[in-house]
Amino acid sequence: MQRLSGLDASFLSLETPTMHMHVASAAVFDPSGTPDGLSFERVAALVEGRLDLLPPFRRRLVPVPLGLHHPLWVEDPDFDLSYHLRRASLPRPGGLEELAAFAADVIGRPLDRSKPLWEMWVVEGLEGGRVALVSKTHHAAIDGVSGAELTANLLDLERDPPPRPHPAEPWRAERIPSELEMLAYGVRSAACQTLSIPRLVAESVAAALDVRDRNRTPGVDVPPAPFSAPRTSFNAPITAHRAVRFTEVDLERVRAVKRLAGTTVNDVVLALVAGSLRGYLAARDELPKEPLVALVPVSVRGESERSALGNRVSPMLVALATGCMDPVERLEAIATATRAAKDQERAIGAESLTRWADFAAPAVAARAARLVTSMRVFDRLRPLVNVIVSNVPGPPVPLYSAGAELVALYPMGPIGEGVGLNVTVMSYCGRLFFGLTACRELVDDLDGIAAGLDAELGALEGSLGLAHRTRGPRRPAAGARQRGAAVRVVS
Repeated sequence: MQRLSGLDASFLSLETPTMHMHVASAAVFDPSGTPDGLSFERVAALVEGRLDLLPPFRRRLVPVPLGLHHPLWVEDPDFDLSYHLRRASLPRPGGLEELAAFAADVIGRPLDRSKPLWEMWVVEGLEGGRVALVSKTHHAAIDGVSGAELTANLLDLERDPPPRPHPAEPWRAERIPSELEMLAYGVRSAACQTLSIPRLVAESVAAALDVRDRNRTPGVDVPPAPFSAPRTSFNAPITAHRAVRFTEVDLERVRAVKRLAGTTVNDVVLALVAGSLRGYLAARDELPKEPLVALVPVSVRGESERSALGNRVSPMLVALATGCMDPVERLEAIATATRAAKDQERAIGAESLTRWADFAAPAVAARAARLVTSMRVFDRLRPLVNVIVSNVPGPPVPLYSAGAELVALYPMGPIGEGVGLNVTVMSYCGRLFFGLTACRELVDDLDGIAAGLDAELGALEGSLGLAHRTRGPRRPAAGARQRGAAVRVVS
């Protein structure tokens, strides 16, 4: 048994009927190089044979009565792989448009908390005989980095890898504790936690004074504060309905812009989102005078935690400079803003923030989240942020599943109450794969936002004199119908 950290448990507490706190992905495989193809039966056998490398897949939650403390993960004595692994087929023509629509339906439904918190669909019927694996796992179990590592454990570096050795120790299910045992555990744990409050308060006060002094220093850029973002049409109470779009760009194009502008890849990704949203809002005569604000999750994992599961992230708020007309000026302003946000994060200390989450009573947090939803608080307040942008590094080399090559990997992140748009990016094999997730009722042209990402990259290349030097032959998108575009955008 293992207790959830406060940060992990917060993703459970904040979940409501309209705000589903799971992360997802759509992985597309080309089975043409393997004689047996990538059938549902082969995927099921592969997953079953690697369950020892996928710890969250056999763990279920056991809550503490009355929500007095954070739940436990317990090795599920009733684990049934057939419940979690499912089969589906896309309607014709089986392109990215149909795959995105299927993924939107999958992520628009909550996970069953009485079971291990994951589901996976083997999706057939894609163009060209390709097969997709669409999966979702609760954010309480993984963050972006640990999710990428979990996905890697299902894949191989070779088309025909050698047989895996058997696990050193066989898996053992655990007894589900009784409610009385869980209640006693919760009271005992809460009492022990109180001993660390004085030290945590002292650290937090010192950090707050450091931030105050830093922000008062002349010439220092101050990151935006929570609830200072301007209101837009996609910053409103959300529904349970989701829309999803997939697109991709050549990573070398982004790196070329990064090198010439003297920024980072993440700065360029933020600039692409900023330019696209600027165009989307301007077309609706809705562009605010104040810059949009992005919430950017930043991994704080140390080297010793690389294979650890759960969440090790800290939220960073970045002004997107959407008031700048020039794309290069916008990129430079974003680079300055991210440096300022990182400096403030270091001053605050991510450890203090995550430790405070341990003291949040799940019952109180869950009731507060539902109250915010039922009272439509974000009809009255300024948004916490405007958009969530997450950039997850992926493997640079080809990966395989049962001999089938992974040709595309589209990530999808959750949206939040008052924040109806999420852009998650993952690099893989020289490409940046974008998954855009939105509340269907709040974003009426997700196609336009997806197309705007490539348009903004082209604008940056043009301004920097790179327009014709970095556009190389494009690897065909998974299941895409070729239309001569640099990036296949789906609807």
